[in-house]
Amino acid sequence: MFNDDNIVVGLEIGTHKICAAVGEMNEDGGVNIIGLGQAKSNGVRKGEICDPEKVELELRTAIDEAEQMANAEISNVFLGVTGGHVRGFNNRGNHTVLSSEHEISEDDVQDVIRNAKAINLAAEDTVIHAVRQHFYVDGLEFLASPIGICGSQLAVDMHVIHGKATRFQNTIRLVRTTQLEVNEIVFNGLATALALLTAEQKEIGALVIDIGAGTTEYVVYADNAIRFSGVLAVGGDHISNDIAFGAKISLSRAEQLKREHGSALVRTDAKGQVINVTSDVGHVIKSVNVEHLQRIMHLRLEELFQIILGELEKAGLTHYLRAGIFLTGGGSRVANLEHLAERVFQMNVTHAHTAGVGGITSALDQPEFATAIGLVKYGSMKQHQRAAHHGLSAKFQNIVGRFWRRG
Repeated sequence: MFNDDNIVVGLEIGTHKICAAVGEMNEDGGVNIIGLGQAKSNGVRKGEICDPEKVELELRTAIDEAEQMANAEISNVFLGVTGGHVRGFNNRGNHTVLSSEHEISEDDVQDVIRNAKAINLAAEDTVIHAVRQHFYVDGLEFLASPIGICGSQLAVDMHVIHGKATRFQNTIRLVRTTQLEVNEIVFNGLATALALLTAEQKEIGALVIDIGAGTTEYVVYADNAIRFSGVLAVGGDHISNDIAFGAKISLSRAEQLKREHGSALVRTDAKGQVINVTSDVGHVIKSVNVEHLQRIMHLRLEELFQIILGELEKAGLTHYLRAGIFLTGGGSRVANLEHLAERVFQMNVTHAHTAGVGGITSALDQPEFATAIGLVKYGSMKQHQRAAHHGLSAKFQNIVGRFWRRG
């Protein structure tokens, strides 16, 4: 049995699957994935829970499987959240430095951060992340802390991610019915980007697009900070629905055709090719034109990428993406998807793999597990930050104690 203090668990409740990833933290700050549990999800639509009873049973199955593989007892999790209600935007906070010498202090930094977080949201919304980007002192940008710098005006840019409080609360309550505590809720897109991007890619600029079954999350990193994030309530299931409607076949058959004959681009060899769809007993019930099938997929996926590109262009971020675009998620398992994305975005596109995480190799290479692994990585970073802060606090208390004993 592993030491609970070194265990971090990421939990993703997705539209197609519920996944729990167990990580063991290293002394050097790294993390290894030592357990993975999953169950088919039947009570989630577009990333949000619609049948709590089904989800609870499936959640217990995934947790039990993860515990057995990791040989560890799971008591708390970092919980991933998503949905069409989740939004991200950038906000600037301003603060006047009041000290007589105009030297910026820690209190000034905390004040300007609070000002940046003081945003007017709808009453039903709540902030789940407020990520610091850059400081400015009298208009001059500072990538590092401005403490000790002289100036009269301090500003900070932050990326704020928020959503409907009741949606988050319902998910948290459901998880707690299984006797698990939620350490923190984390936007799935942020977790996925942490799992996939290297420090260099975060610095020079990258876009991560995670195509799930019910939603697509996208995050832009540049200058080692989140510059943009968003969610579209469109995923792989919508492509299957399009095929079922267009070819007049069942959803299960459409899903099968998508996996076996689908493509994000209409292939030249698809013209004139026909697939016979059979019943469970082998009778031909429908003939589907492969070119038609692939054209349906192409149009939906092209529209998805065009929407994301339009959002990036409005935000003026396309020139930041020097590392290119990284695709992941179960919905990214479509032939020629990276080629279609390259046509739309006019830049380098690759299928991403987890970075900076060790452990179960089969899990690290699967796009379906990127979010759960990213949740573990996020949790590990938080745990190390708390440990470092606790260590500094204890050290400070020891210094104060020695001082008073000397007195």
